[in-house]
Amino acid sequence: MSEKTAITLHINGRDYAIAVEPRRTLADAIREDCGQTGTHLGCEHGACGACTVLVDGEPVRACLMFAVQADGKSIRTVEGLADGDTLHPLQQAFMEHHGLQCGFCTPGFLMLAVGVLEREPDISDDDLLDVLSSNLCRCTGYQNIVKAVRAAAQQMRGNRPAR
Repeated sequence: MSEKTAITLHINGRDYAIAVEPRRTLADAIREDCGQTGTHLGCEHGACGACTVLVDGEPVRACLMFAVQADGKSIRTVEGLADGDTLHPLQQAFMEHHGLQCGFCTPGFLMLAVGVLEREPDISDDDLLDVLSSNLCRCTGYQNIVKAVRAAAQQMRGNRPAR
């Protein structure tokens, strides 16, 4: 068994001082050591996107990153999207546009879309589709996920039309 390394994960504005083996993934640390179970583990190979979180504002596959690499960085998970009882515009749009069925992939899609839309609010429709195609969903057929993200994007940019 490897020696553990003391790290601090800063998740959704809260610090979690934990000790992990150097090979422990960020996804496992978030879920098991920090109790933030909204981050889902799907393929554990970086292909499905279910474990997507934001690290310093950038979407990251948490199953491909070691927890020690995130030491001291700002991490946002799906639990950090809502403001109390007020849902994030993307969460609301997923509900209104039926962008989820089983919900397993939803946290990953939400975090991917938030990361992209906060960085590039005027993203073109083609580029948005390209980004969303990196995550997998086995239930919805994607149409309602795309509708939800487009609606949220418009709301997040202040109802300005897309370029």
